[in-house]
Amino acid sequence: MSKRKGFDSTGKRRFVCLSCRRTFGKPKKLTTNFSDLVKFRDFIVNKLNKEAVLEKEYISRTSLWRKFKPFFSYSPTPEDSVFLLSINTLNVDEPTPWTLGIDGKWLRRQGVIMIYRDVTNKLNLYWSFHLSESYAAIEKDFERLNPIIKDSLPSGVITDWKGAIVSAVNIYLTSSIPHQRCLAHVQRELLRLLPLRSPFPETQKLRIIAKVIIDIKTHEEKYYWMASVNYWISKHQDILNKKTIGVDTKKKWWYTHGNLRRAVKLLTFDEKHLFAYLDYPFIPDTNNSLEGSNSQIKTKLSNHRGMKTPQQVTYLFWLFTFRRVKNRRDLRRLWDSLKNKIYRL
Repeated sequence: MSKRKGFDSTGKRRFVCLSCRRTFGKPKKLTTNFSDLVKFRDFIVNKLNKEAVLEKEYISRTSLWRKFKPFFSYSPTPEDSVFLLSINTLNVDEPTPWTLGIDGKWLRRQGVIMIYRDVTNKLNLYWSFHLSESYAAIEKDFERLNPIIKDSLPSGVITDWKGAIVSAVNIYLTSSIPHQRCLAHVQRELLRLLPLRSPFPETQKLRIIAKVIIDIKTHEEKYYWMASVNYWISKHQDILNKKTIGVDTKKKWWYTHGNLRRAVKLLTFDEKHLFAYLDYPFIPDTNNSLEGSNSQIKTKLSNHRGMKTPQQVTYLFWLFTFRRVKNRRDLRRLWDSLKNKIYRL
């Protein structure tokens, strides 16, 4: 129970608790409008930084935060702005082949932002936040992604070949769909397994072969590249089979050059997935479209250092949402669809 107890120095009504006799002011209800959304969009997409917004609007940092707080209290979902999507691939009358790219952006070790992108038309179709790239997480994403792309399924997929992603693609998009393994990730892993300053000349030779994988553009180049890999394997089979006998260890033996064997296994991976882009020109050989998006995310977060993980997730969700906005009319439509949800917070 409480009752009124005069006013403070600014003229605001004060109250007193009848139980503990503590005085307090009634919290002001946060209100927001379309003009606040415009300022918030400029802030999120970095058209204007915080100092520029303050100078333009002639308000204090506290007032600016009060205007932005309702937006940071709500994390927009991909479904909230799906009506803003205008993709040629979703046109049932004239469907064109397009490729679905899947990748994750880790927020240190706090969780991962999963992005599902139409890399052909450069549009983010779906995004989510999970603690890990587990199959359960990817499965939930596909269950919510399928209604968005149900009118026109992708003609191909490109991923970094995480086990959970591969399994989900085979189940929800069928295993017959061409699935390209990102060659940028493959090359990066090969260069890690085959160090530059390795003392073994065999490793140095295989590293030279591995670096060329991303430059293969024709079936003829692929044929000569695979021939060079097979020749190296046949010539150095004894090194791959070399074993080390353990003394006073849990394991009795192990392969001496384990990383070399892993690199060879990666190089001899199913060519249907390594070189799918040669048979399907609409599929890129790398996931650079998503890698570029992840790089921009890193830059955006570095421009707003100090945010905790929940705030980073909300910031990125708004960033993905605003990227679907092409003009002021789209922004108005977005405001009309979200204002009731924001007001309820």
